Amino acid sequence: MSMSLILLLSVCVLLAIGVPVGFSLGVATAFAVVAVGKYPMLVVLKETFTGIDSFPLMAVPFFILAAELMSGGALTEVLLRFAGQFVGHKRGGIGYTNIISLTFFSGISGSALADAAGPGSMLIKMMDKAGYGRAYAGALTASTAIVGPIIPPSIIMIIYGLQDENVSVGALFVAGFIPGIVIALAMALVNWSVSKQRNYKSDEPMPALAVILSNTWRAIPALMLPVLILGGMRAGWFTPTEASVVAVFYALLCGLFLYRTLAFANLPAILARSALLTASVLIIIGFSACFAWVLTIERLPQLAADLITSWQLSPWMLLIVINLFLLLVGIFIEPLPAVMVLVPILGPVAAAAGIDPIHFAMVVIYNLTLGMITPPVGGLLFVTSNVAKIPLAALTRELKPFLYAHACVLILLTFIPAISTWLPNLLGFKY
Repeated sequence: MSMSLILLLSVCVLLAIGVPVGFSLGVATAFAVVAVGKYPMLVVLKETFTGIDSFPLMAVPFFILAAELMSGGALTEVLLRFAGQFVGHKRGGIGYTNIISLTFFSGISGSALADAAGPGSMLIKMMDKAGYGRAYAGALTASTAIVGPIIPPSIIMIIYGLQDENVSVGALFVAGFIPGIVIALAMALVNWSVSKQRNYKSDEPMPALAVILSNTWRAIPALMLPVLILGGMRAGWFTPTEASVVAVFYALLCGLFLYRTLAFANLPAILARSALLTASVLIIIGFSACFAWVLTIERLPQLAADLITSWQLSPWMLLIVINLFLLLVGIFIEPLPAVMVLVPILGPVAAAAGIDPIHFAMVVIYNLTLGMITPPVGGLLFVTSNVAKIPLAALTRELKPFLYAHACVLILLTFIPAISTWLPNLLGFKY
């Protein structure tokens, strides 16, 4: 039996019995290497460490730490007040507050899970107290948290940039803005429809102008973080990796001196949480790199590329086929390992078909991220269900209109490349 077949069968069995994705990839790789006996076991360790031995990857722990520092500095409450003052008094107002707050927070966290577990849990409680169905509040939160990896800074975009030499991390960051806004608008449209059907009214009055100005002034430092990151990269002041360090110092400045809500006594706990999350991400990246190494030496990427090329599909048909494939993969595999394994295979195929690499990258990232709210796996669903104490079955039932909206956005991203490419081209970001 070939090593690639052993590898694929092993990882399927491990995923089926509930082994976490990262460890499934690592154990399957080790088992395939031992079973075939062509390579020493040392190569598994070597390829795993090679996968994380990358300067651009240093941006991951620093962006995670920056998000934790901003959250520890009461950023969530600041953004909630800022977002709520504009829409909180309207029908379905707290639902809109949820969407706007998570969209703003995604420009800091770069993680859908962080958005759902942090501000998302607070927003669900607020919606529950205001008379919204708790399951609906959870479904809205999970569906909106998808913008976390889309609006920069994004951990998944950093990993994608490492896998495809045709795109830069800076260009990906800029490309995510308009798709992220489109996703937020789609979620707002669903909230409008559901709030109208269920009569989710708001008793919140329109705040006074002085309050609006005060909340806006207080939120400006938090909202400036994405601007600082992208503006600094565009001006050539720092690379994406250096931008992550700048983000950490900016978050410290905001928490300690501007908002004055971050205490030195809280720093050890923040560092510990950041280290734990960083370790989990790097474990997935390392084992994914090891898994991808076996696929490469077995020439599976080349064989898959040759097979797809032999179909002689038009660019649009190719995108449709790849979308269907990624939707299926995203149901069972988390976005990070999927990007690590699939982008080296699909990226060259898309490039050969003349598909813009930034356009293709956004389609892939959004498509795989949708798997986080797609049953039966759906990591975001489990996180939201846990933090909000909502039965998973009830949460899943409320997801239907949001999944329809996401499908419409995916179709728009697929067939209108300018949604992804217009802003990077306008700002002069090189691919």
